Amino acid sequence: MSIMNSLSPRAVSAPESGIVEVVNYARGRDGLLPLWVGEGDLPTPDFISRAAMDALAAGETFYTWQRGIPELRQALSDYYARHFGISLPAEHFYVTGSGMQAIQIAVQALTSPGDELVYLTPAWPNIAAALEIAGARSVGVELQFEGGKWAVDLNRIEAAITPKTRALFINTPSNPTGWTATKRDLADILELARKRDLWIMADEIYARYFYAGTRAPSFLDIMVPGDKVMFVNSFSKNWSMTGWRVGWIVAPPETGQVLENLIQYSTSGVAQFMQKGAVAALNEGDGFVEANIQKAALSRDILCDALIATNRVETLKPDGALYAFLKIDGVTDSRKAALDIVDKTGVGLAPGTAFGAGGELFLRACFLRDLLQVKAAADKLCDYILKL
Repeated sequence: MSIMNSLSPRAVSAPESGIVEVVNYARGRDGLLPLWVGEGDLPTPDFISRAAMDALAAGETFYTWQRGIPELRQALSDYYARHFGISLPAEHFYVTGSGMQAIQIAVQALTSPGDELVYLTPAWPNIAAALEIAGARSVGVELQFEGGKWAVDLNRIEAAITPKTRALFINTPSNPTGWTATKRDLADILELARKRDLWIMADEIYARYFYAGTRAPSFLDIMVPGDKVMFVNSFSKNWSMTGWRVGWIVAPPETGQVLENLIQYSTSGVAQFMQKGAVAALNEGDGFVEANIQKAALSRDILCDALIATNRVETLKPDGALYAFLKIDGVTDSRKAALDIVDKTGVGLAPGTAFGAGGELFLRACFLRDLLQVKAAADKLCDYILKL
């Protein structure tokens, strides 16, 4: 038996990231304008890095709390009180080694091999991959796209539910589409989950990046005690900490020992000095996050206004998140187009094929970057589009 054939079929079938494929194709080129991955261009601010360095210098390098240090869990509780207007004691919070691990832990907690989870597409590809690797099955339900806007159809979600369905995965504001659920949307989805006795796995990582208010509607606005909702989140986007790999889960305290056990048998917890940086992010970082949101709003306008003005791009400004999801006249293969665009313009975009059903004709651009870079990228893309 060959080496590859002796590996787990689930591991071997894990898909290559369509985003990373384009990144690896063009990484390191001179003059590159990288709008392909979901991160801003600012490094982690000094007040966060300094807190981690001080903790490291103080010798905070030993095994620590599996659920997260008490100081960080309390800081998360305080953060939700400030920004979501809800009182959640620290027992609701569990620190993970990234938002991706938060998803993996939630998948392990909510599904067994052979179970199904329904999610909305186009979607960040890692959720479906995490499910399949765990032995569960991902069932995509396409958002509706019309007139440049995205919308959810509750009937489609309900039609996708089978006796094997255990949970709904709802990412709002959405990566990559920018679709943002209304409070009515969330109430309808929550009522459906109650009726069918399903969990909701809520990815609200972009909740603060909402361009019609201080934050997007949240399941936290409408939940009551006993609702089965588990939130996954990350420090990456708000505080420019993508490389830190620190995230968290919000879940009913009754699940605490299960979540702690799953963390124990994966990473055994997040380094304490990194958690000290996360504490500083929460306690001192509101101004930084607000500046990032303002920057995103301005760059969104620069990029989208320019592209829409070509009359060759079917999209509208997204309501939330950090992405313009572009449907360009004449583009029928977004993977091929992404490679061609980076070759001819130096602008790196993510192909819509990476985001599953409904994304095939689109390209994703992350606009949380220096405004001059975004303007330069917009000019190059417009020139390219008008020549198609």
